[in-house]
Amino acid sequence: MSDQSIRELLRTKYRVEDGKKFLITDYNADDTAGLSLSPKEAKKVLKKRIKRLSYLQELLFANGHSALLVALQGMDTSGKDGTIKHVTSGINPQGITITSFKQPGPVELMHDYLWRIHMAVPSRGKITIFNRSHYEEVLVTKVHPSILANQKLPLRVLNNKNFWSDRYEDIRNFEKYIYRQGIGIVKCFLNISKEEQRKRLLARLENKEKQWKFSPNDPKERQFWEEYQGAYQEVIVQTAAPNAPWFVIPANNKWFARLVVAEIMIDELEKLHIPEPKPSQEVLESLNSLKAELGGKFSDNKVGKKIKKNKKIGKDKKIKNLNKSKE
Repeated sequence: MSDQSIRELLRTKYRVEDGKKFLITDYNADDTAGLSLSPKEAKKVLKKRIKRLSYLQELLFANGHSALLVALQGMDTSGKDGTIKHVTSGINPQGITITSFKQPGPVELMHDYLWRIHMAVPSRGKITIFNRSHYEEVLVTKVHPSILANQKLPLRVLNNKNFWSDRYEDIRNFEKYIYRQGIGIVKCFLNISKEEQRKRLLARLENKEKQWKFSPNDPKERQFWEEYQGAYQEVIVQTAAPNAPWFVIPANNKWFARLVVAEIMIDELEKLHIPEPKPSQEVLESLNSLKAELGGKFSDNKVGKKIKKNKKIGKDKKIKNLNKSKE
């Protein structure tokens, strides 16, 4: 299989644009799309693709017309932090923003639940990655409805029988709106198995450098594994769309998940067909004179040749006039 066909496979195999036939159980968390790479080989391939991603990000930044939003979701230990760390390692920090959404604070609770999300949407020319996102409001809150009590919602909202379907509709409309404003959006669900999560939680407890990541609530949340799987199932069914697709990415193998996320971002940026930035006509016309002011050399182009010719004519005239004065 050629490199190009592998890239196309990674860009499309896990893409969900229509949730009507989606089943989360159809996606194997161990899948690697037939790729078998050693850690060293995977690192080499990822580095190469990050170089491409970095180039596209520079074009995006220079163009300043479009933007890209990447929403990363996943169960605890699914690898969100590590994926962000590795995929963004070669990108200019000026062109990318990472936003983590924790439990909303007092100020955030005084606004609608999408308020803080909209505030974090990327400005033109930038990439923003959400580490968790607005989808927490139809995941955690659905598994733990008691959280809604802190959101200061009026009873007519809380008691609405269409509460969850209304939220899905709000999210679809929000994503459609930002897409219409020139902001691309992709949503990545890092899909790990329950057994893989158990191993990673144990590894955190045994590794002193990772123990800070462990929360006493982690084992308790595992008791709601099936409820979370059901919530993700419903989320993807309700919100997958061509303008805001979901990618259900196998994440039991960290190297593979990182490679897929990088490839998805590259694909979305390439679809923008961003032209390379060009200097203004004024700069082009005065290129060599500007170089001369800075002590540089003339360019070997039409503008440079014309300036050289004019300088030579001026120099000849100056010599001629000097000879005349001597006579």
